Amino acid sequence: MKANLSRVVRRGVLAAAMSAAFASSAFALPQFTLDPTASSGGFTGAQVTADNVIVSNYSTVRLDEASGSFSESGFLSVQNFQLGGSIVNSPDLNSSYGLYIQFTGTGSQTPGDPATGVTVGSFDSLEYTLYGFTGSASFGFDAGNNPTVSGASDAVALATGSLIEGNVFTTPTGEPFTPGATAIVTFTPLPSESGFFASPVPFFSQAFASFVNTSSQVATIDGGFTITQGGGAFNFAAPIPEPQTYALMLAGLAAMGFVVRRRSGT
Repeated sequence: MKANLSRVVRRGVLAAAMSAAFASSAFALPQFTLDPTASSGGFTGAQVTADNVIVSNYSTVRLDEASGSFSESGFLSVQNFQLGGSIVNSPDLNSSYGLYIQFTGTGSQTPGDPATGVTVGSFDSLEYTLYGFTGSASFGFDAGNNPTVSGASDAVALATGSLIEGNVFTTPTGEPFTPGATAIVTFTPLPSESGFFASPVPFFSQAFASFVNTSSQVATIDGGFTITQGGGAFNFAAPIPEPQTYALMLAGLAAMGFVVRRRSGT
């Protein structure tokens, strides 16, 4: 347990350091270009070049506190793109077309109540699909606290991926706790959608994601909790020699993106 807590401390320190570097544009993420009109869905919208994607997390975590095992499912709604730490002007996003990720995952963390003590753990599995659709969509939960999406009936699968490695953690805050996660996943555009991923060619083969939530976005339910409009970010890269270091850095990027998203009112 002591070693696990030490890793949490190191993760927080590194995230803070990288946040400062990112804010001062000292760290350059790999750029990419997306072309909505080249999708088989026939979406309308201008090409966008960015290096970071800001998302809102709508997910449900089912947690067995006795064993620490958990499962998670949900949607990541793409809210904005960033380039060099600034929001990219993309008026077509969530107007002419939209993007979201649907995902499921399982894993284990420190047994116990996350509202009373720090927990750390890792993903055992994580599968996702990136979708594009016409217009805008809304996300929420049904009566059984399962994540839902509406308004994206013509959604087209653009890419898929699965877990390479990932970590989860919670910190008690009294209202009731703040969960977070980082993950490195494969990224595979579907052959029919290669035009959507305009640059680079071939497109990046991995995606890196991090999520930082506040206690106000967490609601406890019977056997777990939900996250509503949680803050997150992801970006792309080719395989790198030290993925763990890169994944830790993303906690800082997610925090920065969350602040920008809140300031912009999205």
